[in-house]
Amino acid sequence: MKRSGAIVSALLAFGMAACSAPSVTSPGDEFIAPGAPGVTATWSNAEKVAIGTSYEAYDSEGQYSDASPTAPISKVWFSLTKDRITEVMWGLIHEAQIREIQFVVVGPEGIIEVENSSVGYPEYSLSQNQAPGAPLPGQTLHGERGLFTLTYRVLADPDRDSLVVDLSAILERADLRVFAYVDPALANTGSGDVARVSPSFVSASEGGHHLVAKVRAYEAAEQLEMHHAASVGFVGVSDGLTATDGAVFEAQYRSTGDTPGNVAFWIELPTRVYPEKDGATAKATLAIGFGETEATALQNADESMSAPEGEIARKYARQWRDYLASLSHLPVLAEASEDRGALAYMSAINLKIMEDKTHAGALIASLSNPWGETASADAPQTGYKAVWPRDFFQVASAFVAMGDADTARAAYRYLPTVQVTEDTPANAGVTGWFLQKTHVDGEIEWVAIQQDQTAMPIMLGWKLWQEGVISDEEMAESYRSMLKPAADFLVAGGRPNILWNSEFEASLGYTQQERWEEQEGYSPSTVAAVISGLVTAADLAARFGDPADAARYLEAADTLEVNLENWMLTTTGDLGDGEYFIRVTRNQDPNDKAMLGDNNGRPGLPEDQIVDGGFLELVRYGVRAPQAASIQSSLEELDGAHEDNLRVRYEFGDRLVGWRRYGNDGYGEDGAAGTNYHEIEGGNTPGQRGRVWPFFSGERGHFEIAHLKYLQTRFGDLHPDVAAANARIRTLVESMEAFANEGLSLPEQVWDNVGPNPFGYEFGEGTNSATPLAWTHAEYIKLLRSVADRGVWDHYPIVAERYADSPRNQSED
Repeated sequence: MKRSGAIVSALLAFGMAACSAPSVTSPGDEFIAPGAPGVTATWSNAEKVAIGTSYEAYDSEGQYSDASPTAPISKVWFSLTKDRITEVMWGLIHEAQIREIQFVVVGPEGIIEVENSSVGYPEYSLSQNQAPGAPLPGQTLHGERGLFTLTYRVLADPDRDSLVVDLSAILERADLRVFAYVDPALANTGSGDVARVSPSFVSASEGGHHLVAKVRAYEAAEQLEMHHAASVGFVGVSDGLTATDGAVFEAQYRSTGDTPGNVAFWIELPTRVYPEKDGATAKATLAIGFGETEATALQNADESMSAPEGEIARKYARQWRDYLASLSHLPVLAEASEDRGALAYMSAINLKIMEDKTHAGALIASLSNPWGETASADAPQTGYKAVWPRDFFQVASAFVAMGDADTARAAYRYLPTVQVTEDTPANAGVTGWFLQKTHVDGEIEWVAIQQDQTAMPIMLGWKLWQEGVISDEEMAESYRSMLKPAADFLVAGGRPNILWNSEFEASLGYTQQERWEEQEGYSPSTVAAVISGLVTAADLAARFGDPADAARYLEAADTLEVNLENWMLTTTGDLGDGEYFIRVTRNQDPNDKAMLGDNNGRPGLPEDQIVDGGFLELVRYGVRAPQAASIQSSLEELDGAHEDNLRVRYEFGDRLVGWRRYGNDGYGEDGAAGTNYHEIEGGNTPGQRGRVWPFFSGERGHFEIAHLKYLQTRFGDLHPDVAAANARIRTLVESMEAFANEGLSLPEQVWDNVGPNPFGYEFGEGTNSATPLAWTHAEYIKLLRSVADRGVWDHYPIVAERYADSPRNQSED
């Protein structure tokens, strides 16, 4: 029916529905949704095409507070995949409150399928001088047979805890209707919610987590075709998507009752019908407020809804533009890119988005749950929305590389939150090391010892001190309280006694887990970090501590440097000419063909069959020269045409190139069944296959830059080898840019065309692992900085100087 009268207010009267569905204030049994608790809850697709939050500035103390220039601080994050809004977080960055939001067009025949879609930043552009436009995440959906075009823009309100979606649609038939389907996952779980319809809003809650959804229309009421406005139900049983089978879902359940479950709600957006032709339009704003009470959530939704049209978007864009303009090195990085800086600017935005706003400087790995569609949401989980000190190190150093000293400083000051001390809950063992994985508030999640994650905070501190980001006074205190305990642990080792981890005995260079968190032993990538951490710690000790400590740290570093090839370079390997760095060895004999442990379902193989690019970190930090014989011989096997399970290097077309983590990697989709990682009931399967990781193109690019300097010194700029090296560097930059999706988000893994492909991934397209991955964006930023500087950004001159004359750093010729 059509309504007449005044303009529709900001409060659409959901209870004022069609005559067939009477309005009620206290639902009877006939208005309570059946089917509790609904189907098993999961998370959403991890192949994000865009992510977002409002930019917020630090206060004078480097924290987020009411004294911040952008206060009040909005603590809402969101993500988009190819055809919908996915996880929405509120509170801490890992606390999901919504699984997904879909916008659905329905006719008498049922749901009109989306034929194609585009996701990205429609108003984002680069001018001739690389000045960015407005990074406003948006999406356009095109219906099958051209029946509709639906466009929306997603924002976090910069002034309050609300998600705001501005939507417009062109409908080719007057009988088409537009709905918002919202699937809450309050309190970071998908199975404990209740929901209800009120006269002017829809709400859901779990404990002290509440959300309220409201709709505002922008057309005159007499021109709006008003249908049933809202309903709630249980996912898979009585929700709008499930019940809409061949016809518009007309049931109006007003409550999910007293039984918590996996709930969703269905809100109709008002349409303007054109009597003179068979068509309609819709233009509306959906606002979802969050709060610890329903009243607070309602207030946030109301205030966002009452803002003048476009005001929230303008402020959101202006604050991000101001942030980008503050990054002194971004224009230089844009010049070093192969895409005029588009990915560089979006990398800066994506990296800043992945910081918590309660704990300043808490940098997470990704705003996603890997393979989320098959990951249970019955219990809270962080997925990649957590702190790993290794990823953290990569990202914090990228902030310095692009000119954001403030975030890098906040990150460094955050690190004591995740260091093991005598006060760490449940700890009764050695101290000084950094926890494997934690929530942003420091809550412990994983507790294996990874020695690179203890060395990297030392390296970061030294780098920030050298760059003037950390003052002498602050470094003196920081060295005493944080970095010295870390260095002491690296030298002395010891036994942790925290939660399950009480049997392992750490020693110099011997790690419980290497950088892929799967194997113990001696790993070139881990040892590269430990050597660099100890050499930089010695420099800090000489300045701010005890000369005896400095000597002790250097002695330990020298012991590892002398034995790198003895302990980790096989000379009788099964691959190629038999001489190369192996990924990891359980002892100090790389020629004993010892078996590695199983990893991600794949049976372990002899250690000399497994190569990876971890040895390139020796060059990156300065431990080994790029021309060193051990490095050059290892490159041949890293790039070798081995049988498919052991192969690491892959080409994408004529120019682009990427690498897997290592041979026999199982962290990825099943290569036999084509299923998601860990999808089969019971856990991992032997067929799982890790795919190509784009940030390895960046790691290789850093090696090529180091090697280029050697070639220029030896042969001069005009030598063919120098020209070839420059071409390789450009190709590696192009490769990283090509791996970005249409929203300029860089993935953890891309499809390598090996095995069945039921998900229809394109060759080189990001998989459902984790996108965007902060480490990948950080690696790209640092690669551009290295290209611009004509030197490796993560290089530690103090390390290179110490080992420049090492006989192991000489080339074969």
